Amino acid sequence: MADTPEPTREEAEAAVRTLLRWAGDDPAREGLLDTPKRVAKAYRDWFSGYSVDPADYLKRTFEEVEGYDEMIVLRDIEFESHCEHHMAPIIGKAHVGYLPDGKVVGISKLARVVETFARRLQVQEKMTAQIAQVIQDVLQPRGVGVVVVGAHECMTTRGVHKRGVSMVTSTMLGSFREDARTRAEFLRFIETSAGR
Repeated sequence: MADTPEPTREEAEAAVRTLLRWAGDDPAREGLLDTPKRVAKAYRDWFSGYSVDPADYLKRTFEEVEGYDEMIVLRDIEFESHCEHHMAPIIGKAHVGYLPDGKVVGISKLARVVETFARRLQVQEKMTAQIAQVIQDVLQPRGVGVVVVGAHECMTTRGVHKRGVSMVTSTMLGSFREDARTRAEFLRFIETSAGR
């Protein structure tokens, strides 16, 4: 893939015109004239996660935390992604927790990690694991927990047409996997958000 030149914006717009014709419409009609340009611009935004290394967000840490070594949880991180099978939206929330081992990271950086992985073509299981693994690899905490809840438009607007269904995935690493009490504490922290 690295040897293949990136398609030009013109090629992307031509592909959209082809899809419009294939769907049965006329890309030359007034309402669709600028659609290829808009779709190409939207794709740059929706899939901007490919141009960012999420590990970079976690490299600046803080060690002056007065010995704080308890769980840190950022919950209800809203995200929008797209399923890699149908390119349909996945809308949801991620909850991220970790047990620091001498250093912490700014909380906005955790949200940026979620955002970076979400802005790629995804399956929710993979995204959940990717978020947890990059936090583990860069921060090297005593443990990491990630829970993602998502509604998949590929299931609600096509195929089985089931609305109101959400998928829950989790990845637990280190003490979150090995210690039932740590895992239970994390799950308790994120459950309180559901009752608001």
